[in-house]
Amino acid sequence: MELFPPFPLEEWNDTKETIHRFEQIVGKVRLRHSPRRNHWWNVPFHLTGTGITTRPMGLVDGNPVFTVDFDLVRHRLVASNLDGETASFPLQGHSVSSFYLRLQSALDSLGVDGSIPDATPFDLTDGDRPFVEDHQHATYVPEHATKYWRILSRVNLVLEEFAAGFSGKTSPVHHFWHTFDIAVTRFSPHTVAQPREAGGLVREAYSREVTSFGFWFGDDNVPEPCFYAYAAPEPDGLQEEPLVPDAAEWLPSGNGHLALLRYADARKQADPHAAVLAFLESAYQAGAGRMGWDVDALSCPRGVTDPYLAGRGPRG
Repeated sequence: MELFPPFPLEEWNDTKETIHRFEQIVGKVRLRHSPRRNHWWNVPFHLTGTGITTRPMGLVDGNPVFTVDFDLVRHRLVASNLDGETASFPLQGHSVSSFYLRLQSALDSLGVDGSIPDATPFDLTDGDRPFVEDHQHATYVPEHATKYWRILSRVNLVLEEFAAGFSGKTSPVHHFWHTFDIAVTRFSPHTVAQPREAGGLVREAYSREVTSFGFWFGDDNVPEPCFYAYAAPEPDGLQEEPLVPDAAEWLPSGNGHLALLRYADARKQADPHAAVLAFLESAYQAGAGRMGWDVDALSCPRGVTDPYLAGRGPRG
């Protein structure tokens, strides 16, 4: 089995644009009906054995406990509640408009108020068009949807393996419906005074120093899938730090820099799995080192903090 099969953006971009908007609709339901967590950890999706899930939500908002899943093997949207009731419909054959209306009907059949206050895309080119008016995005190729989930699942496990080496505050590995990426973020206890004008999203997401790592499938700015990393706020001289493998590089992004390892370049490595882990670690060492984190104290190789198992316990 090839760990990272080829998946150029142009091969499936129409399906990607449709699925992205499907996920934004469900993601906004998740945003409204889940208890808020620091740094928006309540909002992203998590991977399942057949697709992605919102995880259970409701209860505190007066709704029954319910979950919405994308089954990307059988290509269905599945909503369910704790009473065992399920509402399901095919993903293929829907525009964004008809998906939105069908989801509302499915949730209503489960006794859930699934309405969302701002039913428009977030930070997409058609952000001023209500979902219910989007008849343009209606491409869903099942083979592409399944391949997206399979690659996402493999990247998820690589990020989980990388995440295990850090004993400080860290996010889950989660899939953001906003930027359509999968990411894990490490935090320091040092607060960051974000200005009010930065907006609520940024003030919450970046209220602490972070180093963040992830993967996205490509977009208009970087039209190919890439592994990435960054530090925020970006320390001086970050882009001068070395990255591995040699194909990785620092690229300007906004007012800072992104460490990038293109998916195609990772696939060319003798051991793509080891190459991606090495890239993530080199980017972490660059950001954490420049920000003055105690890298050694925060390290827990293979996820072990038990001093006996780690070989640091008293000798008896």
